[in-house]
Amino acid sequence: MLNISLRDVNHENYEAVCELDVTKQQEPFVACNMWSLVEAAYNDGHTCRAIYQGDQPVGFFMWVKETPELISIWRFMVDKQFQHQGIGRKAMTLALAQIKQDTEIKQIEICYNPQNPVAKNFYGSFGFIEQGLDDEGEDMLASITLKAV
Repeated sequence: MLNISLRDVNHENYEAVCELDVTKQQEPFVACNMWSLVEAAYNDGHTCRAIYQGDQPVGFFMWVKETPELISIWRFMVDKQFQHQGIGRKAMTLALAQIKQDTEIKQIEICYNPQNPVAKNFYGSFGFIEQGLDDEGEDMLASITLKAV
């Protein structure tokens, strides 16, 4: 059974998180973890989590509290060596559970490239419903409504 957990990114593990990478084919769809950590350090409301399998960092999450009622998942990746093992599915389950602990949250959203063939089915399996393209017309916006907005 997978021993997956989410842990804070800190001085002990940030370098390992920065070294995680996706496949060449996935690079256009995923932002650099190092940039994400810098972004989070200088902006309020950003939460970063390392995805661990046992004691090894294998992935990364970052979500942002856009408003008191809205969380946006901005970053989610599993290192190329650990993909296709169910880690991403377990990590998403854990992340959604953490996000839902904030009782003010009414909606969780995520954006993904509409050309990403895996994203729609993966996120849809967690209850994300496509809302259409974002304001820039580049990424698909999908959301989960927890309470009427």
